[in-house]
Amino acid sequence: MTEAVFFALLSLCFAGVNDVAFKRYSAKHRSRGMLVSGIGAVWLVLQTVTLFSKGQMPQIDTATLAYGAITGIALTASNILFIESLAHIEVALGSTIYRLNTVGVAVLSIVFLQESAGYLKISGILIGVLAVVMLAKQPCIKPDARHGAFIWLAMAASALRAVYGVVSKQAITQGADIDTMLIMTALSWAVGGVLYATLREGRFRITGTKAAYALFCGLLVYLIVNFLIAAIARGEASTVIPIANLSFIAAMLISAALRMERLTYGKCGALGFAVASIWLLSGK
Repeated sequence: MTEAVFFALLSLCFAGVNDVAFKRYSAKHRSRGMLVSGIGAVWLVLQTVTLFSKGQMPQIDTATLAYGAITGIALTASNILFIESLAHIEVALGSTIYRLNTVGVAVLSIVFLQESAGYLKISGILIGVLAVVMLAKQPCIKPDARHGAFIWLAMAASALRAVYGVVSKQAITQGADIDTMLIMTALSWAVGGVLYATLREGRFRITGTKAAYALFCGLLVYLIVNFLIAAIARGEASTVIPIANLSFIAAMLISAALRMERLTYGKCGALGFAVASIWLLSGK
C-alpha cells in the first residue's frame, strides 16, 4: 500500500467517525452554531501551530485572501447545514449525500471550469443521483415528518461543499497559498458558528458537553484535512480524493455497530451505487 493511499484511508476513517459524532451531537437539542465555532477554534489553533512548525508564515495576497474568504464561508455554511440535517435523517443517508459532493464538483467543473463531460462523468453523476434516491426511500428507525425537508438540507450542504471544492481547485491554479486558506477556513468556522448561534438560534452558551464535542471534532477535522493534504502531496488527487470521499461507508458501519440505525440490503445496494459513482467520476 502506497503512502498516499494510506493517508487517504486515514482521512476516510476520521471523517466517518466525525460524521457519527455530528449525529450524536445533533440528536439532542444543542446549538449547532456553538459546535461549529468550537471546532473552528480548535482547528485554528492546530493549523496555526502546524504552519509555524514548518517555519512558515501566513501568505497575504489578493488571491489567497479572496479565495480563502469564499471557501471559508462555503465550508462553514456547508457543515452547519450538514449537522442540522443529521438531527432528522440517519447517518448513512446524510453522510452519503454529503460525500457525494463529488457529483456536484463534476457538474460545476463542467459548467464553470469548462472541463470535458465524457460518458464516465455523465454515468457517475446519474448513478450518484440514483444512490441518493435509493437511500432516501429506505425506512428510518424513527420516522420524522420533516424527513424529506432535511434530505434537501443535506443536499444543499453537499452542494456548498462542492462549491468549496471547485473554488479551491481554481485557487490553486491562481497561486493562492493553501496553508493560509486553511487557517482562514478554520477562522470562518469559529466566527460563522458564533454568528449562527446568536443570530439564528438565539442562544450562546458554553457547556462541558459542547466543549468536549468541540475538542473531539476539532481534532478530527484537523486530521481529516491534513491527512488528505498529505495524501495529495504523495499521490494523484484523482486517486486519493475519491478514496477519502468513501468515508460514508465507515460512518454507516460505525453507526450500525452502535445500533444507531439498521444495516439493510437496500442501504448496502445504495452505498454500492455511491461507490460506483465516485469511481466513475474519478475517471478510473
